[in-house]
Amino acid sequence: MKKLTFALLLSLASFTAIKAQNPSFVTDSLNSYVQQGMKDWNLPGLAIAIIKDGKIVVMKGFGVRDVKTKEPVDENTLFLIASNSKLFTATALSQLDYDKKLSLDDKVTKYFPDYKLYDPNTTALVTIKDLLSHHLGTKTFQGDFTFWNSNLSREQIMGKMKLLQPSQQFRQSFGYCNSCFLTAGEVIPKVTGKQWETYIQDSLLTPLNMTNTYTLGKGAAQRKDISKPYSTVFTGKLSELPYDLVDNLAPAGSLVSNVKDLSKWIMMQLDSGRYQGKRILPWEVLQKTRQMNTIISSEKSTIYPSHYTGYGLGIFQRDYNGRQVFYHTGGADGFVTNTCFVPEEKLGIVILTNNDNQEFFEALRYQILDAYLGVPYINRSKQVLRAFAPQFAESVKKVNTMQARVKGNAPALPLKNYTGTYVNELYGPITITQNGKDLQVNFNGHATLKAKLQYMDNNEWLLTYNNPAFGIFPLKFKTEQDKVISTSIKVNDFLEYDPYTFVKQG
Repeated sequence: MKKLTFALLLSLASFTAIKAQNPSFVTDSLNSYVQQGMKDWNLPGLAIAIIKDGKIVVMKGFGVRDVKTKEPVDENTLFLIASNSKLFTATALSQLDYDKKLSLDDKVTKYFPDYKLYDPNTTALVTIKDLLSHHLGTKTFQGDFTFWNSNLSREQIMGKMKLLQPSQQFRQSFGYCNSCFLTAGEVIPKVTGKQWETYIQDSLLTPLNMTNTYTLGKGAAQRKDISKPYSTVFTGKLSELPYDLVDNLAPAGSLVSNVKDLSKWIMMQLDSGRYQGKRILPWEVLQKTRQMNTIISSEKSTIYPSHYTGYGLGIFQRDYNGRQVFYHTGGADGFVTNTCFVPEEKLGIVILTNNDNQEFFEALRYQILDAYLGVPYINRSKQVLRAFAPQFAESVKKVNTMQARVKGNAPALPLKNYTGTYVNELYGPITITQNGKDLQVNFNGHATLKAKLQYMDNNEWLLTYNNPAFGIFPLKFKTEQDKVISTSIKVNDFLEYDPYTFVKQG
């Protein structure tokens, strides 16, 4: 009886110590906050880890990873973490720089003599560091419709980068660039003889004992404990999506992981390159990734207590109520995730979710930062939802309105006039064929991507992709007399912002 009492006292003492070190929001309110937020945002599942002072404060799952089977999310549930992969790539290259295997200031053409960008001067000057800093001058996500989930090899993607016409100045502006990270990652095999995925496994994942993290997405659907991907975008209804396969862009975003493993990565970041007392990386390697290379904004935020945002190598940084915060988000179809660490507070946060059309994953991160960094309480989820909800409702209304316009009307020209091959210089060819009373778009650069074209009225068609993540949009054909000249095709902004113009051949 005395032993049981002593054990109970130890447990109570440990619990009291945790409460003393952590804010009441985390110890008393986190569960109810997350459950309400998931309900408000139609979010099936979420996994979270909070690290403070070298210890795991919270590591658990909420909701389900499969809405049909109701299998729960826990700390072992796998998610596609997408661009949270970028810091792994940048860290590996920083390590190689430290080991004198390369210099981050090396010109890219040193390793790829035939590499070309749109501007010859940029081609001659661009370095590995430039690629890791997103300041090539291109727009955010430019080229991703062509590259993401496509049939292109890594080499072919790099070859197409010369077609990305910049809209901004080289080294002066921020434009988030996945193909840049691919190119930087492809330097690794040049200097180590190992493919990116093997080098990341050997140099980072294995030393950290991240045994349930996978460098490539191939076979993700067959992984044990993996979450299904979902979205409510465009229709408002929760829909299961196919898994992204972006191994051709692997250094930019192919990792699959869980909060249990990612907490080890964050603990290493917070302990200056050590994990469980063992030196994994020299401090200088991490330090180099955190040096700001690109200024994104130096304006005071109207919502959060911060004044600047910048980008190092594979990691964002900003001030937050007087502390320096490092973070990154990741977006794959059906998944949005984030990782975050505040070295001054020895605080780390990992949040993984399985609905890509919500901002709760970020609101929750800021809510936790508020609690630890002394920001007066405001419900961040409700605050963001007030702005998000009417915009989302309006987008669903637009889709419903367009769908109601499909009434069997006939287009101005016979359907056969619209069929044929169309080409965009960057993307390549698509084919449009007749499918009953409708048309079908076949995207040759993607293995399974198609879209249905249904005529509405006023020379507008309704474009509906077979993958819901790509979206639903109006489409027009440019014609001259009875000849079809071209058409412009849009995809979800989550993928790329600008439409592509395809010119009809023959």
